[in-house]
Amino acid sequence: MSRCPELDALTTHFRSFAQMLTERQGERLPQWLDAVRCDKLPSLHTLATGIERDRDAVIAGLTLPWNSGVVEGHVNRIKMLRRQMFGRAGFALLRNRVLLAC
Repeated sequence: MSRCPELDALTTHFRSFAQMLTERQGERLPQWLDAVRCDKLPSLHTLATGIERDRDAVIAGLTLPWNSGVVEGHVNRIKMLRRQMFGRAGFALLRNRVLLAC
């Protein structure tokens, strides 16, 4: 017997979402969203509402093999270099550091 049915429901929903993500089953997203809305989990409803706003992109992200991980990595690296130089130099030095870091 479960001590916290809400926590069990939350665990079930997140495991189901993780399975969709790892097995590229984006077509299951509408059913997952419906199941989430059936439970009384307000924070998960907020997540579902956010996903619903860009449903097609989320389904594509859960289904297609392509991703922007490499681009995001480069953006994060450039932001880190910029933060390291905050207030010390202009664009020319930042440009040189970015080019040398590649």
